[in-house]
Amino acid sequence: MSLHMKVEHMHHFHQFELPTAIKHGIGAIKHVGEEVKNLGVTKALLVTDPGIYNAGVTNPIEKSLEEAGVEVVLFNKVEPNPPVRLIAEGSHLYSAENCDGLVAVGGGSSMDTAKGIGVEAIHEGSVLDYEAADGKKPLENRIPPLTTIPTTAGTGSEVTQWAVITDEEREFKFNTGGPLIAAHQTIIDPELHVSMPPHVTAMTGIDALAHAIECYTMHYAQPVTDAVALLAIEYVGKYIRRAYADGGDIEARYGMAQAAMLAGLSYGSESAGAAHAMSQTLGGIIPVAHGQCVAAMMGPVMEYNWKGHPAKFARIAEALGVNTFDMTEEEAAKAAVNEVYQLVEDLEVPSLEEQGVSPDMTERLAKEAMKDPQTIGNPRDLNEEGYKWIYGRCFNQIAKTL
Repeated sequence: MSLHMKVEHMHHFHQFELPTAIKHGIGAIKHVGEEVKNLGVTKALLVTDPGIYNAGVTNPIEKSLEEAGVEVVLFNKVEPNPPVRLIAEGSHLYSAENCDGLVAVGGGSSMDTAKGIGVEAIHEGSVLDYEAADGKKPLENRIPPLTTIPTTAGTGSEVTQWAVITDEEREFKFNTGGPLIAAHQTIIDPELHVSMPPHVTAMTGIDALAHAIECYTMHYAQPVTDAVALLAIEYVGKYIRRAYADGGDIEARYGMAQAAMLAGLSYGSESAGAAHAMSQTLGGIIPVAHGQCVAAMMGPVMEYNWKGHPAKFARIAEALGVNTFDMTEEEAAKAAVNEVYQLVEDLEVPSLEEQGVSPDMTERLAKEAMKDPQTIGNPRDLNEEGYKWIYGRCFNQIAKTL
């Protein structure tokens, strides 16, 4: 990075805004009806996916809403990596039914879909017109009252100021956001997480860890985002293996739910880094599961990045529970990388190839990742060659250098 760019980052005008009220506790969903009603909602569009709906997860939520006098309109068609057409279908139903609020139940896809529907409900045109990119329109209006109820502990979308939507025509995932898109409140109940299968616990949990690590080390980090990111890393280090091994461990589930939320806050209103630039661009081309994809990339990205901020990487090792007492800063920074590699192995995360990604795509994927706006936040300078190196490590074509 040039001296000019370094000075630019030092003089960046920081902002941290928290538009979302955070409500949590074991059994917290009993209060959903009253909490949604208190936002002035009389008719809510319930946004969820078929799997969660068919498993009966939304039953107590619907019951609580109806008991509080809030009418429920069901939209249970959410799919992974939600596309523009899905948002359009949801916003059409929202308008046709005269809804005046949104309740999202599920993982990041359900919450991002609800945010996208909220954008279309209160703005002209498609969510596509509000892509967070140069030349596109910024959001002008606060979305209708949105309550997010996460059933996974990973994306942090319950509190982030972003929605990630897939444009199928361009084979590209884009962000739309800012404080106007954030949920009005989130209700976090770890009891909703106990039925999460181990592989979902693993991939969503490492996604939360990736948010925290990338936001802690990115160029736009600030004290308030550092604070929540570090605690998120500590909680993941302490609880993720327990939640993976014993789904009913409610303490571990609570710890991971808090980790995901804190890591979501660490996004602030800024960017992440290479792992999210890579996973978002790849997810636009192949329908990979975002968390699983980030998990497979995180070790190689950290191996590339640690030289950009060795002191912070050394602190990550400590937060993950590594005893760094007798280590130099460089040794501790490398230990953080090795600890994440070990974690991915312990949680049996499939490799990128096992997820259906071919090494032959490296050239295209490196080019696409360079176009992602999150590249600019990465702690070490990146170019296409850098991305090719990271992908080479993901595919085990380059030997480990630690």
